[in-house]
Amino acid sequence: MSNNKMHNQLHGQLHSQLQETLARLLGQTELSVTPEQADKLVTLVTLLDKWNKAFNLTSVRDPVTMMGRHIVDSLVVSPHLEGRRFIDVGTGPGLPGLPLAIINPDKQFVLLDSLGKRIRFIRMVVHQLGLTNVEAVQSRVEDFNPEQKFDGVLSRAFASLDDMVSWCLHLPTLEGRFLALKGQYPEQELQSLPAHLALDRVYPLTVPEQEGDRHLVVIKLAS
Repeated sequence: MSNNKMHNQLHGQLHSQLQETLARLLGQTELSVTPEQADKLVTLVTLLDKWNKAFNLTSVRDPVTMMGRHIVDSLVVSPHLEGRRFIDVGTGPGLPGLPLAIINPDKQFVLLDSLGKRIRFIRMVVHQLGLTNVEAVQSRVEDFNPEQKFDGVLSRAFASLDDMVSWCLHLPTLEGRFLALKGQYPEQELQSLPAHLALDRVYPLTVPEQEGDRHLVVIKLAS
């Protein structure tokens, strides 16, 4: 068998394995995605796997593991997105922004990171998947001054709550929310929130077949 043919066969096997994994994991959640969205999520993982070898975008090396730990872990935030315009700060290789943009075509996402190779990867994915609701921006968060503010400021494993809100205070609208994806319930971080901020809600998140706690912490400007 020619090398090319063998590569295509292996690629096809991986694609169907990822599709099965995604379907199995989503079947244990309340989320519903269209076949076209599922296909884009699978393609995102294959691209992440391929570019990871050269760009070192994530410490997770196995694409099947990526599906749960990165993709579904990002998607479970989707029911809690209120508004139309979101920014994902310190997005890394586009997490949670890219998966959320794929299943929320009616919402706009700005994906912000200071590292050029990550932004190049995101732009390539956006082009390959034909996503029209994603803008990738290379900048430090404190240097980024958008003309239009955001309904939600997202971060996943970006920083402590205190750092996140102080660096990103200029990004949300007055009614906007900070949405921080956390592991364990961040009791101590919440106790040290500055006076101009208030805890809105904490949503426990269930990520099928993943160990450890997950929480979405929602913070608003205190009135």
